[in-house]
Amino acid sequence: MTPFAIAGPQRILFGRGEAAKAPALIAAFGARGIVVHGATRMRAEWLIAALGADVLALPCPGEPTLADLEAAVLLARAHAPHWVVAIGGGAVLDLGKALAGLIPSPSPAMDHLEVVGRALPLSADPLPYIAIPTTSGTGAEATRNAVIGLPEHGRKVSLRDDRMIARLAIVDPALTDGCPRGVTLASGLDALVQVIEPYVSCKATPYTDALTLPVMGPGLTALRRLMDGEDATARDTMAWMSLCGGLALSNAGLGAVHGLAGVIGGITGAAHGAICGALIGPVLAANRAAAGGAVRERLDRVCEVLAVVLGCDPGAAPEVLKDWAQGAGLPALCDLGVAPADHRAIADAALASSSMKGNPVLLSSAELEEILQRA
Repeated sequence: MTPFAIAGPQRILFGRGEAAKAPALIAAFGARGIVVHGATRMRAEWLIAALGADVLALPCPGEPTLADLEAAVLLARAHAPHWVVAIGGGAVLDLGKALAGLIPSPSPAMDHLEVVGRALPLSADPLPYIAIPTTSGTGAEATRNAVIGLPEHGRKVSLRDDRMIARLAIVDPALTDGCPRGVTLASGLDALVQVIEPYVSCKATPYTDALTLPVMGPGLTALRRLMDGEDATARDTMAWMSLCGGLALSNAGLGAVHGLAGVIGGITGAAHGAICGALIGPVLAANRAAAGGAVRERLDRVCEVLAVVLGCDPGAAPEVLKDWAQGAGLPALCDLGVAPADHRAIADAALASSSMKGNPVLLSSAELEEILQRA
C-alpha cells in the first residue's frame, strides 16, 4: 500500500445537541475572542451571549474578498483575541479561518495567497480556530484552507497552511434545520461534489475512499428528500456527508469542478455551491469519456451509485443529475452570469488552478470549454 498521511481537526464533535458544549470548550482557549457570524447575528446570538463580554462579533455578509479580510484583520488585532470562532456557512468559516491565521502574522495576506500571491507558509502560528457550521456543504470546518475572492483579478484563491485546520469542529445538524431550500440545494450539491471529486482524485487514499464512497448515495437521497420538505434525519445525513467531504478534500484534493468554480466565482460573484452543482454532471461525463483502466472503473462506480438514487442507467447518471438539479431550481451557468464569450478565458485560467491537479484525467482547454457549454 502506498504511504499516505491524514490531516483533520484536532477534535470533532458530531451530533444533535453537541453545539451546547461550545461555550465551555471555547472558554478553555482563553477569555478574549472573535466570533465571526453571517450577515446578521441571529443564528450566533446564543453563542455570543454565552461567551460573555470579552467577545468581538464580526459579520461576514457574503463570500469574503481580500478587502473584507484585511479590514477584519485590523479590527480583530485591536481586540487582542486569544481565539477565533466562526459560526455560519462556508463563507463565514473561511473568513474566521483566515483571521485566525493572519491575526498573529507580521506579513500581509498577499504573501500567503495562492495563484495571485506568493503562496508562502504563515510566518507565525495561527490562533486557535473553532468552526461551527450552520449549513451542510463546504466542509470548511475540516479543511486547511480559506477561500478568498479577489474581484480585481477575477479569481477566488486559497490561503492555505496545515496549521489553519480547526482545533475544534462542532458539527451539530440541528443548526442546519430550516435552512432555506435554495441554500440547501446549492450547498448540498457542493457537499456531493466534495465526496465525488476526492474519490476519483489521482491523490485518493484508502482513508479518503472510506469516507467518500459510502456517503454518496445516502447523501443524494437525503438532498432529494429535503427538496420535498424539512426532515431531521435527512439533515443529519447531509451534515455527515459535508463533514466527510471536508476531511476527504483535505487529504485527496478536488478536481475540475472546483478548478472551474474558483475562476467562475471570481468573475461572477455567484454562489460557490450553485456553480459546483451546475458543473458536476458535465465534468463527470467528460472525465468518463477521457478515462480508462482503474480511473474509468472509479468513475463508473460513482455513476452506478448515483443511478440507484436517480432511477436511471449508470451511463445516463451525469445528465440525469444535471437535469434533476435544474428541475429542483438550480440555475444553469448562463443564469449565474457566465457568458459563452467567457468560456475560453475561464477554461485557460482553470488549468492553472490547484484543484485541477487532483482531476483523475488531463482535460484540455477545449474539453473544459465543452463542459462549460453543457453546464
